Parts: sequence; C-alpha cells; structure tokens
Amino acid sequence: MQKQGLVLVLGATGQQGGATARALRRDGWRVRALVRDPASAKAKALAAIGVELVRGDYRDRSSLDAALAGAYGVFSIQPSSGQPEYGLTDEDELRFGTDVVDGAQAAGVTHLVYTSVGGLRPNTGVGHFESKWKIEEHVRGSRVPATIVRPAAFMEILLLPHFGLGRDSLVFFLSPDQPMQFIAVEDIGALVALVFAEPSTYVGKTVDIAAESLTGNELAAKLTRAVGRPVSYARFSPAVLAENALLRRLVELVDEGAASGDADIPAIRRIHPGILTFDAWLAKTGKAAIEATFASSE
Repeated sequence: MQKQGLVLVLGATGQQGGATARALRRDGWRVRALVRDPASAKAKALAAIGVELVRGDYRDRSSLDAALAGAYGVFSIQPSSGQPEYGLTDEDELRFGTDVVDGAQAAGVTHLVYTSVGGLRPNTGVGHFESKWKIEEHVRGSRVPATIVRPAAFMEILLLPHFGLGRDSLVFFLSPDQPMQFIAVEDIGALVALVFAEPSTYVGKTVDIAAESLTGNELAAKLTRAVGRPVSYARFSPAVLAENALLRRLVELVDEGAASGDADIPAIRRIHPGILTFDAWLAKTGKAAIEATFASSE
C-alpha cells in the first residue's frame, strides 16, 4: 500500500481539494497545496495540519510547474463556469486542466488523480461537463499514470441558497419520486486517499463514487426528521426552467439518466465502509448547517 512521497493538491482551499488534503494528511502523506494567498484563513488551516503551502495560480503555468517539482502524485481539480463566483469560461477550465496533465507528465509524476463529475459522457450540451470530458480525454491520452474519479452530487449542494432550504422547502432537479446518487464531500477526500494508496488497483481506471441513492421525497423526509420542522420538496417549476437554459438542460439530463449517478454503491461501501449516508451526514454536520440556513432566513 503506497503511503509515501508528496502529493500536490490543487483546489485545497475548496471543498474537494480541502477534503482530499485532510484525508491524505490523516493517512500519513506529505501534502503540498498551490494557493493564491497563503495568509488566508483556509490556507492557514491547511498549514496547521502540516500541509506545505506554495503560492501560485492556475493562470500561471510556471507556478504550477514549480509546485509539481518533486511530487509523487497530484490531485487535479479546476474551478468551472458552473461556479459563477470565479468568473471563468469553459475554455479556462479546459486549459487549466490540460496544463495540469502536461505539467505532471513533464515533472514525472507517478500518479495523477483527476476529479470529474458523476456519470459524465460527451455531448451533454452543458459547457462545464464538456470541458471536463475533454480534460478526461487528455488524461487518457497522456503518458501519466492516472485515475479519474467521478463524484456524485454533493450532499452539501443542498445548502446552496437557490435550492430553497431557508424557506422550509427543497427545490431540486429531480421529480419527487426520481432517485439521484449523493456523496458527502469529506468522503470524496477519503476515497481519493484510498485511490492514492492503491495505485496498482486504480491506475488506468475511471471510478464513479457515491454513498446513497435518494428520491426528492426521501430527501425531504430525512430533512424533516433531522431538523424537526416540515420540509417540502418540489422540482424546479416550468417557469424557472423556461428562464434558465442551464437548469433546464440539467433537468433533462437527470430525466435521461445522464446526471443521476452511475456509481456501484455496494462496491464503494466495501472499499470505504465508513462512508456517510445522508442521515449520518445530517447528524455529523448537515443538520447544523441547515439550521444556520434557516436562522439566516428568519
């Protein structure tokens, strides 16, 4: 079982990268993080658990190359147009993702893990899915020993304001009785750490990961029990979908089975028995976050 050497974690001040950095450190790896501001609170929290901070930016290929120097592995994730707060295009994501692959190849990295999106396939009509598919293709066409990890929808995504929990309701992509796979972000990190620890098992593989499959009504029932107040469920209305082409296409992909998750959940549970169910995530961190959402809306 490989647990030596240095892993460069990109996006370490974000959700997936942060979870991965923490999981790798718990497992005894040396971890380096490429960060824009080493003085930020999130960067300092990483340094406090022994993560080496290197100042740099995706836009600066030279800083990426410097961070890759001497690394055994690299965890690759990029911001996307699906995160409007970053102000990036799909072409930006594609360039950043391919730069990581090319830099890893030039640096002689032994294991690259690229995180994509659950159930990904080409020609979805969603820009930030297409950019991820092209990055996957670049990974597959490179000489870098690599694993592609495809997480299902994050449980944490339900906390975002436009899904309505602050108004005692959940509005999401599913019809009420339609299932979708979910995973807690911390388990993405734990599973990526397992992938790094078992290169002979995972190099050359694409692995969809999820913890549980739930319908919209099941989500609402679990939320109701957890927070002790009724939480209703509804799909985005036709009026909302008519005004938002991205949401409309995502709903279509869910209906087509292309965005609801492809993970073999029993197999994932065998390799990571402690993976959080939705109820366990609520008990651990989700309930407190949801109650804070309620409080901020009152």
